[in-house]
Amino acid sequence: MHKKFMILNGSNLNLLGEREPEHYGYTTLAAIEQSCVEFGGLLGVEVDFRQTNHEGVLIDSIHEARKTADAIVINPAGFSFKSVSVMDALKAYDGLKFEVHISNIHARDIHHQHSILSHVVTGVICGLGPYGYIVGMQTAAQKLGLLPDGLPEIIRTGPQ
Repeated sequence: MHKKFMILNGSNLNLLGEREPEHYGYTTLAAIEQSCVEFGGLLGVEVDFRQTNHEGVLIDSIHEARKTADAIVINPAGFSFKSVSVMDALKAYDGLKFEVHISNIHARDIHHQHSILSHVVTGVICGLGPYGYIVGMQTAAQKLGLLPDGLPEIIRTGPQ
């Protein structure tokens, strides 16, 4: 059975590694993509990795995922805090959806503390740096029963 994860990235994330490294570190989006694709290979999952600075393009990708992806891992970036349109698009997606933030948004300034998208996603991962993408993918894989059998039971199932 072919599975696909769509990993979506919002505005300014193309500048990772250069912009505000005190919040986002020095890892580039290309390095995150490479890591996600490699992890997807271990899971047997196709990874469709995208970034856009345009709200409508992000919404179109979410709409496309309704027909093509088993899970969405999304770092909506600045769209997290104001985009009702992205929120509505995520509501229309019935699959698993994980919101990822590289920084701990709850420890940030008032403009970066409250994502309006969080209540429409399956889960939120923040403050883990770029590794948060891997955690989002791992959790989606676990919920879909896609974690490899060779992993220890505690990793595959978690506490019971």
